[in-house]
Amino acid sequence: MPRHQLAQCLASALAGAAAITLACALAPAALAAQASAYLPLDDPRLPLLEHLIARGDVADPSPFVRPFRRADAVRALAAADSGGPGGDAIHRLRLELERADGRADADATPRALRPDSAEEWAHWNAEARAGVQAYRYARRDEQHPAGTGNVRPYGDVRLEALIGPIALVTRPAAEPRLIDDPDWPGRHDLKFTGRMVDAYASAQFRWGSVFYGQMDRNWGPVGLPGIGLSDAAYPRTEAAFDIGTRTLRLQATAAELRDAATADGEPIHRYFFAHRLGLRVSDRAQVGLWETVVLAGPARNFDGRYRNPLSLLILANQYGQGDDGNGLVGLDFAWRAFGRTTVETQLGVDDIQYQDRGGPTRYPDRWALTLAAHGPLARTLAWRALYTRATSLAFRTLDSTQNFTDAGVGLGRNFDDMDQVTLRVTAPWRARWLLTPEATLIRQGQGAIDLPVPGAGTTEAGSTPQNFIGTVERTWRLALAVSGREGPFDLQADAGYHHVTNDGHVAGVTANRFVGRVQALLRFGGGGVLH
Repeated sequence: MPRHQLAQCLASALAGAAAITLACALAPAALAAQASAYLPLDDPRLPLLEHLIARGDVADPSPFVRPFRRADAVRALAAADSGGPGGDAIHRLRLELERADGRADADATPRALRPDSAEEWAHWNAEARAGVQAYRYARRDEQHPAGTGNVRPYGDVRLEALIGPIALVTRPAAEPRLIDDPDWPGRHDLKFTGRMVDAYASAQFRWGSVFYGQMDRNWGPVGLPGIGLSDAAYPRTEAAFDIGTRTLRLQATAAELRDAATADGEPIHRYFFAHRLGLRVSDRAQVGLWETVVLAGPARNFDGRYRNPLSLLILANQYGQGDDGNGLVGLDFAWRAFGRTTVETQLGVDDIQYQDRGGPTRYPDRWALTLAAHGPLARTLAWRALYTRATSLAFRTLDSTQNFTDAGVGLGRNFDDMDQVTLRVTAPWRARWLLTPEATLIRQGQGAIDLPVPGAGTTEAGSTPQNFIGTVERTWRLALAVSGREGPFDLQADAGYHHVTNDGHVAGVTANRFVGRVQALLRFGGGGVLH
């Protein structure tokens, strides 16, 4: 898509946000809403909140979809703040998040209960953190270690303005670790570098919101990267919206991906669109239908039919104008099966070969599946079990520029040709910290998510196995993670031991590795009323 057309597309999204903002400002109070920032996926308090959700002590504010807004978390915490199991952690998290949105004073008095106060409609926060990152391997995904190790400084500044229905958030970070991370798409020839962790404007109202900017997202069961959309890659600028009720929710996001290039150096424009319809069937069951698509080509436009959130992308692609795009359709299902134990499933299907299934040149089916379950354990613990599989050619197609990647890193999953089983137990400590022991087995074939699939109609295509190309590498992982916040101190740490057989996909080679990372930061800042 030419840059001027993309600018027009984004300008349209911003115009829509402005229109909704104006509508919120002029609408009756029943339609207005106080804006709230999103709770980042790297917030050190989030694992403790996810533990409370896994136990069933706190309702999930947004099943399968992360992040959620602080206000949504506060509502769920407030409903559970009755002094039961996990009561201290629930009450503390509730107050901290209320203060961050300007909804409570330092003495825990809710501002929203004061009849003549308008302070909650304009609030600012400023927070700076500085400290150190130490890591054995630089990649953020500890289950697939890569990159060199080092000890480097880290610092970020988070600025927020919550003005009526508008949330403005920016968080630049100085993060030299990036030059050691093979998944970092930026420059690696610098001694010091940084990135924008969060940077967005969000117009929010009673029935939904409009978003423009960037932040990490994950659509899928907690504990694994989502199949269609995840935070495996670093965040990209996107235009998005979320509209609906507690029962029915429609979400969509559109982004320009990094260009690829032809053999002659001509740029290949790439675009990504995802939409999801969530339905709350009952108090015990949730279902979601979603699609994602990657479009690519030297003169490719971000066609309107691929940006229509109420259109079936599979029809726009295969049965519409026969266009070249790679689509993935998916299903999410969550069921509180018994007591407070919840079972979750996510399925993503790229291609099922329903013709000539026994033919010698037939492609293997391309799909990915996650099965998950979680629930309470004893009085304060929780357990979580996860299994996932991605077939040998999942997330790929004939033209590698249409693979579900951005700069070679997965838009959803970052690896295909694999399966994984993980067991975790989470244990809170002092209502501020969470300890998470983990046991994982990963089987990884030699398929690579950034490569094209074998040529159509060839014997290579027909001989490609459904699962596990070549020599299978097996990783047995035992690990312990610690996360939390106490006073001005933030800590996130993970230490693991990996026993690897057929290391590097070489039969008979065994390796034992220590995998670990620590981020320890001191935090200071404040907030107040915007006059």
